[in-house]
Parts: sequence; structure tokens; C-alpha cells
Amino acid sequence: MLLFGDRRLPRPLAGSPSVQITDPAAIDEAIGGAGRVAVVGDDADLAAVLTRLMRTERLDVEVAHVRNRWPCGWLSARRAASRPARRVPLIRDDTGTALVSVAVWLPPEGSTALTGEAVVDDVVLFDGESAGVRIEPTMTMPGLRATVLGGRRRWVSGRAAQLGTTGVRVVRDGVPGRRETKRSTFYRHTTGWLRVDC
Repeated sequence: MLLFGDRRLPRPLAGSPSVQITDPAAIDEAIGGAGRVAVVGDDADLAAVLTRLMRTERLDVEVAHVRNRWPCGWLSARRAASRPARRVPLIRDDTGTALVSVAVWLPPEGSTALTGEAVVDDVVLFDGESAGVRIEPTMTMPGLRATVLGGRRRWVSGRAAQLGTTGVRVVRDGVPGRRETKRSTFYRHTTGWLRVDC
């Protein structure tokens, strides 16, 4: 069990070996030679674990995500130890960071529009200006889907979403990027991750 921040061990898993993670640098040592880990934390915490597994080529480790919301947390804690794992697409970006839930491309600070071009595989999402773009991993191939923010949503599925722009703020699983950039790509990694359905 990897307990992020001040989270506690869920009652159904009392007695299970656990490690409190206060620094992402401690993830590698905490996982050690485990064949399965349960992450007690939010989407960004799970993404941090998947990023480390991807970078250290350990995507053979089964990963369960135990949420703290009642009753989901109690149920997912019970299932984390017994449910089978299945391989699902692993979505990453060009910085080598895994994406678990949602990424958003937003206009630069002080601007109301994102200027440039965004595509999913060969399909143009927008060319010109946009309020932003939302990207989500999918549990099946091709791996992700994306839509333009504002107005009527049209989801486009594909292997990769790419953006070229005059400036963009990238938010991954609720965590803003450190700086604005002019290019961003999210795409399916060559190997998926082993997700324990909790």
C-alpha cells in the first residue's frame, strides 16, 4: 500500500504492508520488488506511480487505485487485493508524465483563447482559436479521446493528440504545468499498464 500525503490505511486492508509517501522520489524504493501495489491517493498520485513504473520499465506491476470517497473507498480497498488486473492503454505526454484522468490545454495567462492547431491522429480538432481542449485516456484502444472546450462537444478518439500553438497552459490530472509551452502531445505508450478494477 502506498499512502500519499496524510492518508491512512483503509480499514479493510488493516495489517497490509504500507508506506507513507510524502515525496515522489520515494516511490521506487517503496514499490521494491512488489508484484501488485495499491495507491491510496488522488489521480495525480496514481499518475506519479505510473510515471515511475513507466520510466523504470516496470509496467508488469499490477496497480490498484483506492479512493477515499465513501462508499467507493471502502469497496475499492476490499477489491484491491483480490480483483484481477487487466492491461489498459497508458497515456503519457512528451515530458514523460503519465495521465490518469484528464488533461486540459488552456489559453496562456491573460488570454481568453488558445491560438494554433490541435489534431487527434489525422483529425483536426481546431485550427485557429479555441477556448481549450480536454483530453481523456480510455480503457480500450486506441487509447485516448479529446474534445474542444465550449459549445457542443465532439469527441475524437485516437492514439495521439497534438497541439502547436503560440502559448498553452497544460494541466495534467489537476496539476498545472510549471511553465507555458508552445507544443504539447499526449499519446499511447508502447506498453499499457496493469489496472486492477476496484
